[in-house]
Amino acid sequence: MAMAGRGLLVLFISTAVVAGLTSAANGPFLSDSVFQPSSRSTGRSLLQAKNSCPVNFEFQNYTIITSKCKGPKFPASECCAALKEFACPYYNYLNDESNDCASTMFSYINLYGKYPPGLFSSECKEGKSGLSCADVPQRDSATANSGHHAQSSLLALITVLSVVVALFH
Repeated sequence: MAMAGRGLLVLFISTAVVAGLTSAANGPFLSDSVFQPSSRSTGRSLLQAKNSCPVNFEFQNYTIITSKCKGPKFPASECCAALKEFACPYYNYLNDESNDCASTMFSYINLYGKYPPGLFSSECKEGKSGLSCADVPQRDSATANSGHHAQSSLLALITVLSVVVALFH
């Protein structure tokens, strides 16, 4: 019994290390959850108000998106590249589901661009983690800090571990 417990512990620790390395190797990304409307909450989380976004999206320059992503056809390659160029510097805030950054950002994108509902969520798809920000040059964000980056990495690690545990259960 003790031998089986140690074997399981070794497997768990090995999985955690591999997941951490995989998460670090994938680089920054915009999670698919940023495209979900804020109404995705369950009844229990209705009692938990979201924190205000530390990034002021009201005064951002949206011409990165509006100059490249134009209708009536809205070419996916140009729209998604523009979205990534605009949003990737804020990926750590946008992926944090405890705040309202993603919904606030998309509200302003839709306000300034007058885009059809669901344009970006239906057109912009990449890997399992979401949209990769690894190939996007990072601008210096005045509100960026390493605390949110560490939280984002920890969230990715926990997600991967949960999937691995579910597979072996």
